[in-house]
Amino acid sequence: MDMNSDMEKMSIKQTAGGAGGGGGRAAICLICKESCSGFQPHTWRKACTVCGCSTVDHAPGNDLEDDQRIGRLLADSPCSHLTAKIKGGGGLRMYKRNRMIVTNPVVSRKDPTFNTTTYDWAPAGLNQKLAMQYMELLPESQRPVSGTVGALERRRQLLIQLPAYDQDPMKCQSLASEEEISSMLLFVKQYKQEVLGVGEVALPGEGEALREAAIQRTAKEVKEDSSSNKKDAPQHQGHGSSNSSVASPTNGTEYNNKTEYHCTGCQGEVTKDSAAVYAERAGYHAALWHPKCFVCSECSQMLVDLVYFWSNQKLFCGRHYCQRQWPRCSGCDELIFCQSFLTAKDGQAWHPHHYCCWKCGQTLDTPCQH
Repeated sequence: MDMNSDMEKMSIKQTAGGAGGGGGRAAICLICKESCSGFQPHTWRKACTVCGCSTVDHAPGNDLEDDQRIGRLLADSPCSHLTAKIKGGGGLRMYKRNRMIVTNPVVSRKDPTFNTTTYDWAPAGLNQKLAMQYMELLPESQRPVSGTVGALERRRQLLIQLPAYDQDPMKCQSLASEEEISSMLLFVKQYKQEVLGVGEVALPGEGEALREAAIQRTAKEVKEDSSSNKKDAPQHQGHGSSNSSVASPTNGTEYNNKTEYHCTGCQGEVTKDSAAVYAERAGYHAALWHPKCFVCSECSQMLVDLVYFWSNQKLFCGRHYCQRQWPRCSGCDELIFCQSFLTAKDGQAWHPHHYCCWKCGQTLDTPCQH
């Protein structure tokens, strides 16, 4: 199977207004190729009714939907500075996704021409030289160059690692009571305040500068919140104090004066002139990673857009952090917040009404023709 070729074709179709783009043919399946006539969602299973493959194997959606989803995730968290309020959106926030356009001159005969490369995403707050160094340290297939396999893989990982139904009750079909909705909202609030983060790229030894920037950012947010709603000032001040304490220094001067730095992931050396990834939750003076080593400790996938969940001194993607806290239904792929659910012999969990064949509805304890 030539997966790369199919992904390139599909990326072009989506850019032109394919799946979820407001026109054109729905995205074909990357697994079934042309035998799938186009993505048709199942009523509750995260799959296509035409071919049976996962939603992410069709990678439906568009940039606007992605930015809205990530904006909602990062809102009300220490990473809210990476979002902006949607005008007329009733308080909703949009992800300020950083794109990067690189133009290089190419001399052809006497007339100069230019090659332009657009990255659908790049780490925020960097000069182009360091941003390009970061990109070059990634595997080529993971570089989110617009219109390539890497850009489509980024979108697939957004759907896999950060599913909307892990953060928004409105995207869930399995929540059956106010109690379940409340449990989910409390869980989401907790992980936003305690474990969610976005990695930052800098050179080894620059952790102190990142820490100071985080403190200033928090102070500014506290001031803005206080002036906009004075009665909420004590609550917001407490929130700000909590954020800044995440990155409190332990031995900052000693760390920044080190002559050798080692990746927290692979333990290999990180040279002082090489781009590295920091995670505020891990402490700016305690850890850094090679760009390719900033991965989920469970699935080993690179963390999309550097969004991480920090728990028990480990990095996780959103999917695997959430399902370590709550069981995930093997039928609908949503987290299970009800008290009564089924657990199969293989350890898989199911909502009681999803423990069935998704085509005929017959219980999985009884063999069926499907």
